Amino acid sequence: MSSQPSKELETFPNPQPARDYTIRIRMPEFTCLCPKTGQPDFAELFLEYVPDELCVELKSLKLYIWSFRDEGAFHEAVTNEILGDLVTATRPRFMRLTAEFKVRGGIYTNVVVEHRAEGWQPPQPVSLP
Repeated sequence: MSSQPSKELETFPNPQPARDYTIRIRMPEFTCLCPKTGQPDFAELFLEYVPDELCVELKSLKLYIWSFRDEGAFHEAVTNEILGDLVTATRPRFMRLTAEFKVRGGIYTNVVVEHRAEGWQPPQPVSLP
C-alpha cells in the first residue's frame, strides 16, 4: 500500500461508455507552495467530468494531488497543469476543474479551466414541473 505522493494517474474502464453522465469529485486538502515566498497555499479542488472510455481511479488521484505539496506554482499554472494531466490520462468528453484558493493577503483566487472533446455536445437539460 503506497503512502507516497505520485504523478501517476491510474484509470479504469468506464462502466457505461454509451451514456453521458457526470462524475463530481471534491478535493478539500490541496496544497502547493507560493513560488515567490515558499509559503504554503491551500485550495479546495472541484473536478467535474463526463467520461468517455476511461475514469480516473480515486486513490491514484489522491496521491497525484498530494504530489504538489512541496512544489512551487502559481495558482493559474497548477490548475491548468492538473487539468492537462487528467485530460491526458482519461481523454474525457468534457472536464472542468475549479480551484478555490484560500485567502492570502486579503485576496481569494478561483481558477476554472475546462476541456471539451472535439465534436462533443452536452445533452439538453431536462426541466421537470
